[in-house]
Amino acid sequence: MKALQPLTWEICILAGGLSRRMGRDKSRLKLGPRTMLGQIRPEARALGWPVRVIRRDAVPRCGPLGGVYTALKSTRADAVLFLACDMPWVSAALMRAVLRRFDQTGLALFVRSQNALGFPFALRRGTLDMVVRQFAQRQFSLHALARALKAKTQRLPLRLRAQLGNLNTPVEWEQARRQWPCS
Repeated sequence: MKALQPLTWEICILAGGLSRRMGRDKSRLKLGPRTMLGQIRPEARALGWPVRVIRRDAVPRCGPLGGVYTALKSTRADAVLFLACDMPWVSAALMRAVLRRFDQTGLALFVRSQNALGFPFALRRGTLDMVVRQFAQRQFSLHALARALKAKTQRLPLRLRAQLGNLNTPVEWEQARRQWPCS
């Protein structure tokens, strides 16, 4: 019997949104000495896999699904871990927890935060066909994609849940700046 080959991975940080509520590019906003993107990128690199930032979606104005499509269409890896540039607290430890759970199931996996599904999440490259179907059905939400994929969900341990916060408005960003260490 032939042994299964481990999956090859890539990490994609989605940063191609319109930032309507923020009013400017969220990835370039500073928290302490770094931008929000600059906070999460080194954490992603700590896993030792290629890290890409998706700034321009191949299918624009479709929310994060446009970035998911762009990443899956262009990756050479077997699977992709997706992160959002507006979640600067996500750590390498949180990413490892998601990947451990993905390894247990081998299926699409979305983190559950309260009643929502979202980032971080992991998908195999082969889920691209379902993303294309979601576009055809005009279903652009990550929740709809997770449902269509019959994805597994993961509720994180309490110690990691605080890392799931994202910054969408100027008020949220200002609050985070005041609380950020070394601001």
